[in-house]
Amino acid sequence: MTDLQRLIAVARGDASADVLLTNAEVVNTLTGEIEVGNVAICGDRIAGVGDYSDGAQVIDLHGKHVAPSLIDGHVHPESSMLHIARYAEAVVPRGVGALVTDFHEIANVRGLEGVHYMLDCARPLPLDIHYMVASCVPATKLETSGAHVTPEDVQAALRWPETVGLGEVMSFHDVLAADGEVLAKIQAAAGWVVDGHAPELRGKSLNAYIAAGIHSDHESTSLGEAEEKLKRGMYLMIREGSSEKNLEALLPLVTEKTRRRCMLVVDDRSCDDLMRDGDIDAVVRKAIGLGLDPVAAIQLATINPAEYLGLRDRGAVAPGHLANLVVLNELRTFDVAMVIHRGKVVARDGKPLFSTSIPHDDRMMRTVNIKPFGIEGLELVALDGPSLVIGVVPDQTITRKVGLRARTQNGHVVADTQRDVLKLAVVERHRATGNIGLGLVKGFGLKKGALASSVAHDSHNIVVVGTNDDDIYQAVKTIEKLQGGLVAVADGGVVASLPLPVAGLLSDEPLAAVVARMENLEKAAAELGCALPRPFATLSLLALPVIPEVRLSDFGLIDVAKLRVIHEDPDVGPGRTTRSP
Repeated sequence: MTDLQRLIAVARGDASADVLLTNAEVVNTLTGEIEVGNVAICGDRIAGVGDYSDGAQVIDLHGKHVAPSLIDGHVHPESSMLHIARYAEAVVPRGVGALVTDFHEIANVRGLEGVHYMLDCARPLPLDIHYMVASCVPATKLETSGAHVTPEDVQAALRWPETVGLGEVMSFHDVLAADGEVLAKIQAAAGWVVDGHAPELRGKSLNAYIAAGIHSDHESTSLGEAEEKLKRGMYLMIREGSSEKNLEALLPLVTEKTRRRCMLVVDDRSCDDLMRDGDIDAVVRKAIGLGLDPVAAIQLATINPAEYLGLRDRGAVAPGHLANLVVLNELRTFDVAMVIHRGKVVARDGKPLFSTSIPHDDRMMRTVNIKPFGIEGLELVALDGPSLVIGVVPDQTITRKVGLRARTQNGHVVADTQRDVLKLAVVERHRATGNIGLGLVKGFGLKKGALASSVAHDSHNIVVVGTNDDDIYQAVKTIEKLQGGLVAVADGGVVASLPLPVAGLLSDEPLAAVVARMENLEKAAAELGCALPRPFATLSLLALPVIPEVRLSDFGLIDVAKLRVIHEDPDVGPGRTTRSP
């Protein structure tokens, strides 16, 4: 008897189920209702829902709810700083059965080779990875990335078994300008799902972006923006991550008329938020807490992303669907009692019941490649006139241009802790180019020492902020020695660190250990005077030249609105400019 013949026999009631869930309150995401019944599982599939009575393994749910396991429709798991195996340990017990990701961060360091590594590591896990081919590697031409994904690469990756579409097209400016390479990537994915990334795009520009072949957006922050995107045919991904929180503002758009075009996503989730609050399960809980019907909230994180992606056998408790299920102690709080993946129980009461392994790969463990330089490489020549300083905006990803006269010593610009003006550097770490972008930043509050990170969106060069060149230099050299990580340095010594040896982005330690190290780092930063609650998260975005107003890359200061490097003095050179034009 073939697997399909046996599935049909179990569905007919002529053969015993492998697993039988009895006395269940079944969350029907197809009709939006709850029905009472038993769920018969044959192999990795659901055979049927009804009055089944025979099973090799019978699990009496005593009236608990059973629902499809959650699908996070847009997430960058690397933002947790956890290896994908450790990520699975953290999220699967919370009821997460699948991720939709482009592995954008890994791709910027190691290209499709890095993505292959992540997919290989994920295959043994009880967590399905639906891959969206990274479309914007690098995100801009204003920084040095570790890789370049071409239209030919996109065509090749679309043939992978895990691939379901093209990842977020971040360079919407290039789409509107009809850039040949960007359009070639979109055209290569014709017939596939194509995710978008269009913050504040409205009117005819939005029409043009959608007309190019973009199907969704997760960047809406206001009700009017999100409503316009829905009206023009986009699927609306409502984001509630660690830093970008849009659920409360956008939830009123979820109505009976619009519900099937909306999804809940996290985009980015930090390790400490994962441990304390959860992943996409936390977003479902919050949506329910804000007044959304519990079944509707579950639909937005199960059947809706499944249908958007064309995954016909996911997202519902229905015959022929994969037996990816979550059993809930209580529906409104999404309190998870048990998780089933492809017919097997993989977690109970918040604990994983599966083992993981992390294969060693030198290509992923040796990614920090810095051209040797001396401390003099951090010197900023003092010029006449005011300096252009990057102004951090508390609790926001945007920055502001600040003009002020910098403090100088012996003809060089130095940090001024009295006015909270610190030195900022971005050191290229992929190709040993020797590029070092230098600038000034205001808003960290450090009184001594330096903070550095090899997590620096999107190209992930080393970004460091500090009060003096000695500690800045020591911080960079420490990250080089660690082959990636976060560090706090003071008086020439390492105060705290979080090694991230996998691509300079990920730890191979369990969630609790990573969170403990992160908390120690943030405590150390506070003791050095830092005023920001999450200084490393802020630091990681200062090198991202696609968010206004001004950033620092290894090329130098970037005027984001004009998409150009700010050159002020030809004697200073690229990546060494600190003056406003």
